[in-house]
Amino acid sequence: MLFQRNQIQSGDKSVNQDSFYMARAIELATKALGRTSPNPLVGCVIVKDGRIVGEGYHQKAGTPHAEVHALNAAQTMAQGATAYVTLEPCSHFGKTPPCANALIEAGIKRVVVAMVDPNPLVSGKGIQRLQEAGIEVEVGLMEEEARKINKGFLKAITTGLPYVLYKSALTLDGKIATETGDSKWITNEASRAYAHRLRDQFDVIMVGSETVLQDNPALNCRIENGRDPVRLIVDGELKLPLEASILNSSCTSPCIIATTTSASPTKIQALESMPNVEVWKYDTQRYVPLEKMLRDIVKRGWNSVLLEGGGRLAGSLLQAQLIDELDFIFAPKLIGGNGPSPLAGMKIPLMAQAIPLEILETDLTTGDLRVRAKVLSSQAEKR
Repeated sequence: MLFQRNQIQSGDKSVNQDSFYMARAIELATKALGRTSPNPLVGCVIVKDGRIVGEGYHQKAGTPHAEVHALNAAQTMAQGATAYVTLEPCSHFGKTPPCANALIEAGIKRVVVAMVDPNPLVSGKGIQRLQEAGIEVEVGLMEEEARKINKGFLKAITTGLPYVLYKSALTLDGKIATETGDSKWITNEASRAYAHRLRDQFDVIMVGSETVLQDNPALNCRIENGRDPVRLIVDGELKLPLEASILNSSCTSPCIIATTTSASPTKIQALESMPNVEVWKYDTQRYVPLEKMLRDIVKRGWNSVLLEGGGRLAGSLLQAQLIDELDFIFAPKLIGGNGPSPLAGMKIPLMAQAIPLEILETDLTTGDLRVRAKVLSSQAEKR
């Protein structure tokens, strides 16, 4: 099976036009951030005679795919047109019919695909079906950008683990709270609004029991038209009080408590009687098996996890190579003392053993310093 890959050259007008339309398809795909799992984000643009005649994006699992929305918008104008798709069109019957078939039946002449779908049910089969129907197919245009928006799907489908981002607010001297535990507020209002936008884009928000005991958060999303993520509390000994805000908020998303055999059966029963609350009990003592828990998240159809604390849980996850990226927001403040660290659960005795990072992004526009970094020793790279 031969895939023709675009070689992007700045002097090639046709390739520049292709890049413009693919960029639009990627932009469309991101409109559904946090809403398509376990499916990927996909956008599609249909172009004929130099103008867009149809466009669409996958909005939610179980609903029509991006190509179908774009074809419905294009109607008969799809005949002889070019389709730009951020991910290989599917070729199998799932909850919706194959998109490759829809493109063929609509009379599409050429398809430009950003990347091959790693899902074994698709992986090359959609492209092959299009080629067998006489459609010109080009693969690889803006592949890096297409991969970037689908980190969760790509990791889940290839490793069985979710993409995990650890977001933390800290002072310039690296503290997430004072010695007394006070942490409201370290960062400014604009940075806190950014944190809520992150919550809107992730399937699951995860914290440890100490964060709940110290801060009593609701872990909801407080932006207009925002969506509350699934809330996951890692609590091996079930210290969580039944009066905690996270258990009694108006959120309609599930609240999951991951615990162990050390938990009180009576308390488990009380929690399970509460609306939208689930208890995942693992056959271990005191400590929740973190990798197994993350795999269970993917089995439930959730591809991405936003970790918001605390330091012990984050340190344990990072040392176990289960965190993919960090998003640290440094406030221009100093508090000194022995306040808690964002990675209290990680113990590294030698500098030579430090976990290496690749800085992906820095941002000072809010007045706080935000640093996004990739963990270079994550399981996502090793598997």
